[in-house]
Amino acid sequence: MHRLADWVTQAPKQVLILWAVLLALAAPLAWQAPGRLSASIGELPNAESTQVTALLRGEFGEQALNPVLLVFKPGPQVSTQAAEQAAADYRAGLLDLPGVSAVRSSREVSVSSGATAPGAELLVAQIPLYEGADTALATIREYSARFERERGAQVGVTGSQAIADDFTRYAETDTKRSEMTALPLIAGVLLLVFGALVASGLPILVGLVSITASMALLYLLTGVMEVATFAQSVVTMLGLGAGIDYALLMVSRFREELGRGQSSAGAAHTALLTAGRSVVWSGTTVMIAMAGLLVPPITFVQSIGVGGVLTVLMTVLASVTVLPALLTLLGERVNSPRRWALRPGRLAEPSPGWQRWAWAVMHRPWRWTLLGGGFLLLLAWPATQIQTGYGGAWGLSPGIESRDALEDVRELGAGGLLSQFEVILPLARPYDPAQDAESFRQTVERVAGVPGVQATISPFLSAADLQAAAQANGAQGGGLDGLGTAIELNRRSFSQSGEFLRFTVIPDRYLNASEIDLLEPQLRAALTSGPTPSLGSPPLLGGAPVGEREFSHAVTGTLPSVMLSVFAATFVLLLLAFRSLVVPVKSIVLNGLTVAAATCVVAAVQSGPLGPVLGFPPGSGVMDAMLPLLLFTVMFGLSMDYEIFLISRVYEGVQAGLDNDEAVAQALSRTARIITSAALIMLIVFAAFIAGRVVLTKSIGLGLATAVLLDATLVRLALVPAVLRLAGRWNWWLPPWLERWLPRLDLRH
Repeated sequence: MHRLADWVTQAPKQVLILWAVLLALAAPLAWQAPGRLSASIGELPNAESTQVTALLRGEFGEQALNPVLLVFKPGPQVSTQAAEQAAADYRAGLLDLPGVSAVRSSREVSVSSGATAPGAELLVAQIPLYEGADTALATIREYSARFERERGAQVGVTGSQAIADDFTRYAETDTKRSEMTALPLIAGVLLLVFGALVASGLPILVGLVSITASMALLYLLTGVMEVATFAQSVVTMLGLGAGIDYALLMVSRFREELGRGQSSAGAAHTALLTAGRSVVWSGTTVMIAMAGLLVPPITFVQSIGVGGVLTVLMTVLASVTVLPALLTLLGERVNSPRRWALRPGRLAEPSPGWQRWAWAVMHRPWRWTLLGGGFLLLLAWPATQIQTGYGGAWGLSPGIESRDALEDVRELGAGGLLSQFEVILPLARPYDPAQDAESFRQTVERVAGVPGVQATISPFLSAADLQAAAQANGAQGGGLDGLGTAIELNRRSFSQSGEFLRFTVIPDRYLNASEIDLLEPQLRAALTSGPTPSLGSPPLLGGAPVGEREFSHAVTGTLPSVMLSVFAATFVLLLLAFRSLVVPVKSIVLNGLTVAAATCVVAAVQSGPLGPVLGFPPGSGVMDAMLPLLLFTVMFGLSMDYEIFLISRVYEGVQAGLDNDEAVAQALSRTARIITSAALIMLIVFAAFIAGRVVLTKSIGLGLATAVLLDATLVRLALVPAVLRLAGRWNWWLPPWLERWLPRLDLRH
């Protein structure tokens, strides 16, 4: 650390030139990064839905398993004949678009669209599942918009790809809007805190530098792995929140040292060796927490973890290089203009008011511990009852095309087209019609009879179904008769090797997460509750609903291991920092309770009357499976910032010979202003995301804002001093054998 401090303060221009070159290279990449992010959850290795998808491609030759649902409505005051012609023309144009392999009416799969307006139609266009999907969807949307302008019709576009595309688009716009909303408010708070325009601008500069560098690294990361859209939101939250907090600490210590008569280089050197050391330790705790997202073997989740670690790394680097270099060059000008200047060291000076508060809390430690701890437990108690799942389209707010079009599809009674289950029956030998046809038919019929199933696509459609499909094809220009439809059904139902059978199950509605969990077991039971073809292994169930359920269960299933990993690493870090067994345990318990309480608050808001007020749409009855994981990793790491700021001051006082209670009172008096200011800034950053249109982003913003509010008030300013008072000298107990083994580290700010 001394070498870094020497270099940064002795060659500040060299440091800044190096960063300027890096940012000039990074800026174009950072600008392009959002367009390379993905909202697709991908496929889980070895998952059942992944096996089904592989078999559909390899054995059945399916290359287009990505339906786009199009709700076509003719313009007002259009005759029946003109409306039908417009629908036919629209469908014919779709078939000519690159990437569109087939276009069918909902009637061709025995799903009545329920359309009552003349010429209204629900169409299903098949596009590639992965490569080329984005381009195909963009082409469909462009064609639909052009058709609307030229013919006066209305076309709503939805489907898994459209929903993912809207997630990506609105996550980006939400992030940009949140930045633009938060920055002026943050600038106002910093101006009040520092009382000088130059000093208040430095933390914002550090935040923007870290975000730019981190987004450029995300761009490079997309060349190695698929990176989740929400990584961008995490980058902004961490870059602004942590970056401004760290700079707040550094600038405050620099101004304090200037007030003591040091030169600008000396003040920056001292700030880097004290506050900078705390920044490094705090950043390490946040990186440990974000690294917890690398534990789940899910690329979607891991990419957010990598993005978070890179962001904190860039934030720490900018805080200990760019900032002290600027401070060295600025010197006393950091307090300009002086019309707003307050006393330079005021932020870090002991506060008599907060010192009296600390003594008041420690005078009644049991009362504060029981009341504060009881309140957190009361908030966190429902955590085990929260039901999680994949949000899907309900993770978007009303007013977004794919969400609104899906509502139209539901009203038309065809929402199940986006929740299709694919059933594959692995045979013990090649298919023999004489022995297997009847049992295959009975299996399909059993599944079709399950409550909640609207239709099945199999070789056993009735003559009426085939006739309806043929009429729909003929009316819309498809050119297939009943025989052609039957041939197509056989092609999709029997594998090329003859060793697999397949049929598709269409529910009677678009299934949310809780409905998937109810219907899937019934389908599995129906598959094996009667005669089946001669099977070599159990039936396989796949499709979007199964993939979504597997993803949700995989995410929630890894939460305990993520928590244990983060707890263990944080325990070791705090053990090294404070040479105590009690302090790490206390910190982990209180921070864990805070995150659990914030998660339950989000769940209560989403499902309660306050939800619509804050812009949360009527939900699916479940919380997005990603939310508890993201809240835990982001908030647990950030809350440790305040823990280290406060406990390091307490530890410093104890090492200087103060008794435990006096050290706690002095530490709180010295850190309360900084913690309160930093918390207010983080609160602004996170609250700005509540105004977004992607529900997961809104929920993360609400959860983090709630956690910061609880952590910086109840926990840090009441529970921590009360618990430290109760533990007394045991706060700093360490077994002698462990004392000898641990290295001695310097942690001051």
